[in-house]
Amino acid sequence: MRRGFALIVALAMVGGIATGWAINAGVHEPATLKTIAQDLSLITDVFLRLIRMIIAPLVFSTLVVGIAHMEDGAAIGRIGGKAIGWFIAASVVSLLFGLMMVHLLRPGEALHLHAALAGGAGSGEFTLRDFIDHLVPTSIVKALADNEILQIVVFAVFFGTAIAAVEDRAPAIMALAEQAAQVMLKVTDYVMLFAPAAIFAALASTVATQGPSVLLAYAGFVGSFYLALVGLWALMGLVAFALIGRRASALAGAAREPAIIAFSTASSEAAYPSLLEGLQAFGISRRIASFVLPLGYSFNLDGSMMYCTFATLFIAQAYAIPLSLGQQLTMLLLLMVTSKGLAGVPRASIVILAATLPVFHLPQAGLLLVLAVDHLLDMGRSATNVIGNSLAAAAVARWEGELAREVAPVQG
Repeated sequence: MRRGFALIVALAMVGGIATGWAINAGVHEPATLKTIAQDLSLITDVFLRLIRMIIAPLVFSTLVVGIAHMEDGAAIGRIGGKAIGWFIAASVVSLLFGLMMVHLLRPGEALHLHAALAGGAGSGEFTLRDFIDHLVPTSIVKALADNEILQIVVFAVFFGTAIAAVEDRAPAIMALAEQAAQVMLKVTDYVMLFAPAAIFAALASTVATQGPSVLLAYAGFVGSFYLALVGLWALMGLVAFALIGRRASALAGAAREPAIIAFSTASSEAAYPSLLEGLQAFGISRRIASFVLPLGYSFNLDGSMMYCTFATLFIAQAYAIPLSLGQQLTMLLLLMVTSKGLAGVPRASIVILAATLPVFHLPQAGLLLVLAVDHLLDMGRSATNVIGNSLAAAAVARWEGELAREVAPVQG
């Protein structure tokens, strides 16, 4: 199913580029091009509205369930605490690395877009009062209705923590939250079926109005992101060497086949069985591997974390909207928390970006810039997630003294 959908996405990308190129070459009146672009934007507008429709219930339900289950993991002992501590540290590093690389490479500046074209946007001054207003809800109902993501996160944290603190863990409410999360995940699956049409329309509209030269800007974005990923992989390699010495190369060998599977399918979940087997062959005890990996797949998505900061700042650069240091630090905090609740959601990074852009007054239309090439980027970040979880399991095993001294041969 995933391979079939990936093929549809690829065809939509090719078709959108070809259609936009043909329109740009055949239509020479700016007014006519603008009209065609507006007609195509109806498709993308529908998709964006569907994305906004699912944000509030999806974030709330999945974050409540995620927090409650994380509490369970930490409560079983020091292994859970060490694992979660590693996940938090890795998330911070990944977010900061993405922020640093997007400022260094500045891929968005090649697009030269204007916020006014996206319905008007501007960063303005982001004061402490603005932050508090966006952070603390006066009504969860109003926060859900307005898609105030920070307020929803704050309430979900309190709500999920309270469920975990209740003696019997409020089984009826927990079951309701889990069922709501499952329903919203299914709704998200349905919404994402519209993604190929939105990709086709977004690329066709962009190429039609800006010409085929805009493809160079897209190539620059994709190339810059993969260059940043290579840098993150190098950083992970250094950390692995610091933790386990020369055996870091054997760990890379154990993760190689699972990473290739994740890259080719754009799904880190598809690589889970192979990764679990490879890490045990490397010398990590089954007890550690089978505990850390499931937690890691929910809370340790290094590639996705880096992508979120990279893509958000790419959109800001594309529309020449400056973000202050305070806004960028707030963005890191927001992305770190929301990403923990949306693990396992199809195209979760798109949902996270859709929730983040309005908080910082960035054009929602900017989402379409990254959506057009999201599948290509998802391949790289999925492989990176696998590598990051391999490193997390090795680190916890090393600290627990459950990393075998002799490494069994790794197949593949």
